[in-house]
Amino acid sequence: MTVAEPGRTALILIDLQGSNADHPVHPHTTDAVLERCVRLIEAARRAGSLVVHVRTSFLPDEADSLSGKLRTDIERPARPVRRQGWDHFLPGIEPLPTEPVIIKRSWNAFHGSDLDLQLRRRGIDTVVMAGISTGFGVEGTARAAFDHAYNVVFVPEAMAAYTAEQHDHSVRVIFPQLGCVRPLDEVVEELVPTAATP
Repeated sequence: MTVAEPGRTALILIDLQGSNADHPVHPHTTDAVLERCVRLIEAARRAGSLVVHVRTSFLPDEADSLSGKLRTDIERPARPVRRQGWDHFLPGIEPLPTEPVIIKRSWNAFHGSDLDLQLRRRGIDTVVMAGISTGFGVEGTARAAFDHAYNVVFVPEAMAAYTAEQHDHSVRVIFPQLGCVRPLDEVVEELVPTAATP
């Protein structure tokens, strides 16, 4: 699978926000993922492809989160302590006024949001996935994109997870079942010649 025509392709960036700067990720650092995502953003914008920014956020009392609404007899991780700015985009990620910002309240950015509407109204049929975390937000959103019949392209160099094992499992086992795994340079180069055409 190759990246589609720029007008039919969207770059979806998952959770490049403050909370993911608070802990180590693997096999790439947050800074490395951020730098590579910026390369993808620049190429997509030059090509005329849509850039979609996804971030996790909740109301101040988190009444719109799943925390506290699931069975209490099943052991689950404690709700994290939220620091100031945890849901703000990291430096270097500044959405343009024409770029959708999607609020995600679970692993899947399609659930309870207008992401599918934003894509379909623009005639998008291919999504390029990047961000943090590989096995949670990226994979969860990609599974839903597949269910919605989008072509999915994964850029593992522009992703990271809480462990290298989580990242590797998604990249090797799950992603090839949902779409096409492509190197960063190939995706950027495929967009850039189109962008450079007079």
